Order: sequence, then C-alpha cells, then structure tokens
Amino acid sequence: MNARERSLRALVEKWLGANPATRVRVTRFSHSPRKPWRYVCVESVRASGAFSIVFFRHDDGCWCVFPPRIERPALSI
Repeated sequence: MNARERSLRALVEKWLGANPATRVRVTRFSHSPRKPWRYVCVESVRASGAFSIVFFRHDDGCWCVFPPRIERPALSI
C-alpha cells in the first residue's frame, strides 16, 4: 500500500489525470466545525460527461476518497 497523500492537488491529479487540457473545478466543500469531517467535491468534464469525486480530510491531515472513521465513545477499565 502506498503512503497516503497529504496534498489534495496531488490526489486530484492522481485520480483525474495531470493533463493540462482537463478542466477540474471544486463544486462543493465543507469546513464547518459542526460537521464530523471536511470534504471537497471535485468535478471534471470529459467527452463522456461530468465526473465527480469527493475527497475527505482525515485527522492526520491526509486526503482520501473514503470518509474517516467516526470516533465512538469507549469504556476502559
């Protein structure tokens, strides 16, 4: 398994390609403390149509395409 990406730009280029002709834009994002996590929705328009990916920011600073685990209360003895 590769190291997790800390740069959103590097992850977007990895998933959507680094072709300068490809247009990529952020369509939605959240950075509210009320939300359990931060996310960015990135859209690319291709000949086959629009393509969107949602990236989630994890507590360690990495961006991933899956949401972070929700911390649940735990009982320790």
